[in-house]
Amino acid sequence: MRVVVVREFGGPERLVVEEVPDPVPGPGQVLIEVGVAAITFVDTQSRAGQGPVPAHRPSLPYVPGNGVGGTVVAVGAGVPEALVGRRVISSLDGKGGYAELAVAQAAGLVEPPDGMSLEDAVALLADGRTAVGLMRAAAPKPGEWVLVEAAGGGVGSLLVQLAVRAGARVIGAASSQDKRRRAADLGAELTVDYTDPGWADTVREVTGGLDVVFDGVGGDIGAAAATLLRDGGRISVYGMAGGPMTEPGDRVTRVGFPQADLRELVQEALEAGLRPTIGQVLPLERAADAHAAMEARTVTGKSLLLPAPA
Repeated sequence: MRVVVVREFGGPERLVVEEVPDPVPGPGQVLIEVGVAAITFVDTQSRAGQGPVPAHRPSLPYVPGNGVGGTVVAVGAGVPEALVGRRVISSLDGKGGYAELAVAQAAGLVEPPDGMSLEDAVALLADGRTAVGLMRAAAPKPGEWVLVEAAGGGVGSLLVQLAVRAGARVIGAASSQDKRRRAADLGAELTVDYTDPGWADTVREVTGGLDVVFDGVGGDIGAAAATLLRDGGRISVYGMAGGPMTEPGDRVTRVGFPQADLRELVQEALEAGLRPTIGQVLPLERAADAHAAMEARTVTGKSLLLPAPA
């Protein structure tokens, strides 16, 4: 089978397609013929040797990708044969997704609803689970002001939708006009360009102070967003795409990801009628192009690979 392999940390050019032996599912596992593989920003950081958690840096060589969708083609010991032929999505054990075939734990499989495309289901796999979990923890109330950073991204665009449904007044912060337009289309009342030095002043003038911040960026942007919270406001810090993890201080409540069954969160996301934003869908051979576009911040929404057999 064909896979994308990283043999040295570095730029997108380190993503190379190679032929390797087909994997075999072990006890409790299934083999999935991959139709769609998810790409995350963390994938780009790991490939560069700069993952958010140094202890979790993958050992070389490795195949990136932690989420796939496709068809079960074989099962390991202890797994019902009835799963063969089923259309499923699944997280992996942190790697192995950029491939024509992937091994997954049978206990973690989720079947997309009838009528949902595999692309949409995979786009909601990790991002939907994350967005639903973050919303549960922060619990925006009707009328509260909510700031969503990276509002045009995979998680951010889902958070905008969920916060609007909760009755919150949503501000979408993003770096490009296309991303801000997408946030507005999804219901954001106000959008701001967080590359503009005056963006935080604009938010403060309009809101008088925020009740909730969803911070997936960190760095200077996350730090500025934290200062916009009212005393007692809530900040959900879940990423660091733009710099160090935000330390919000003592005035506000930092909410974490809830203790929940991850499959339950995925199922809730799949059944919620959310509209995933898919920005680029590329063949396996163009994984490097996908990473380069994500790092350049030119993609609105989720990036996907199609590892269809040659």
